Amino acid sequence: MAEQLAVRAMSETASETAIAFIDAYQAHDLERMVSLCADDAGFHYVPYEIEGRQRVVRGNGKAHGIGKTFWASMIDAFPDLSCDVGSVISDDQGNVAMEVVVEGTQARVFGPFGSLGGHFDLPHLFIFKVNDAGLIKDLSAYWDTAHWYEQLGRFELDGR
Repeated sequence: MAEQLAVRAMSETASETAIAFIDAYQAHDLERMVSLCADDAGFHYVPYEIEGRQRVVRGNGKAHGIGKTFWASMIDAFPDLSCDVGSVISDDQGNVAMEVVVEGTQARVFGPFGSLGGHFDLPHLFIFKVNDAGLIKDLSAYWDTAHWYEQLGRFELDGR
């Protein structure tokens, strides 16, 4: 019985942490987002990649580094950015899978997108790994980049 309570508690704690993170993103509260991540938390926005003149920037690193920079840039470029949580599934190991629709209207340049005023509405799959202290130790996100590009008016085939 005690083991079942511990399992349920870890599953609930992990879900609560993940939901609190998305709530902070919704509120554009960057400091709260980062405070929910362990100091060495991994950050993996798998589809994100921008080719620069001298290097390729990928959405892979630490939450307190590239993650914080990415989130701040998104909030700046899409000041009406919102996150709508759909389904949330967690387990007794601290893993959480969450469907989140992220949307916003572009007000400033962001990565490969010139400020065209486009709007995006894009389902994301967030996968969190939460540690025993209730902090995110790893965060991954997946989305359809081609659909994101299309919604914001960037088409790879014709170079725009």
